[in-house]
Amino acid sequence: APEPWMRLVSPWRMDLLFVVSGAATAFMLRARGATGAMLRARARRLLLPLLFGVLVVVPPQSWLEVSAKFGYGGSYLEFLRLYLGAYGGFCFAPGRCLVLPTWNHLWFLPYLFFYTVVLWTVLRVWPAMLDRLAGRWTASTSGAALLWWPLLFLCLTRLLLRARFPDTHALVDDWFAHSQYAAMFVLGAALARAPAAWTRFADQRWLALVLALAGWFLLIQGPAVLPPDGPVMAAVRAALFSLQQWCAIVAVLGFARLHLNHDNSVRRYLTQAVFPLYLLHQTLIIVLAWSLRRWHLEPPMEAALILSGTVLLSLAGFELARRVGWLRPWMGVSSSPVR
Repeated sequence: APEPWMRLVSPWRMDLLFVVSGAATAFMLRARGATGAMLRARARRLLLPLLFGVLVVVPPQSWLEVSAKFGYGGSYLEFLRLYLGAYGGFCFAPGRCLVLPTWNHLWFLPYLFFYTVVLWTVLRVWPAMLDRLAGRWTASTSGAALLWWPLLFLCLTRLLLRARFPDTHALVDDWFAHSQYAAMFVLGAALARAPAAWTRFADQRWLALVLALAGWFLLIQGPAVLPPDGPVMAAVRAALFSLQQWCAIVAVLGFARLHLNHDNSVRRYLTQAVFPLYLLHQTLIIVLAWSLRRWHLEPPMEAALILSGTVLLSLAGFELARRVGWLRPWMGVSSSPVR
């Protein structure tokens, strides 16, 4: 039952994160320059939580996975020795074995750091690159072009690359994902240098919202409204997915430009909380689901407990991290206090 509503955000949520992260990186580069100190600060901000996640947060996920899929009966501590020792014996088929240790849902952090290093390197060689990109973006996306040119790019990369390079989140071989996420990261960095371009998102917000909702509706209706499976169907689905993906981003940025373009205590609190919640949420979902299975609850009750438990325990983890000084950098809590 929740799946259609999850699909309302799944096509664009990660892309939006990369847009926002690209903009934040560009602001840091403008404030500090493409210096070694800036890159070291970015490494501490991203790689310490990644290391903490791989060693502390993710292992329970892998333990429950091998218990469910491979019938592993050892304790968590026994499994942890296998996990940290890079054990390769949990195999679905020859050549398809579970990778241990792993970053699982934390793949966003190495991707973001890699894109930051590439952008930092390019700006060391070509300092004006972002300003030129910002100028070209502003010149080429007036009116409806804001919707159609990025949509065409996203649709073509999906059609040409996704089947050949399905998502792996392994960084080194994830070419389709890089074609989309790296583009969004660079777009966000360019938008940080193009303040005039933001009003265009606001201008197109309603049309973008209608188009995004239309794409979502057609995708969830599936066989009832779309052509039969085949090459035509694949192209139609790619177009609808890309339509929802990009138009939702335009709508979100457009409405935010008008209604959320100010600071307040709620924003400051959530800004600090979002990183720890991201670190913890998937492990909490899996542990809660595993713990509740013995009760054989009705799906609405089980879903409500998993959702509310994940939110509350994630917030509790954030509150703990921001009160324990040495834990703050490992869970992505910035040094500035929440006011």
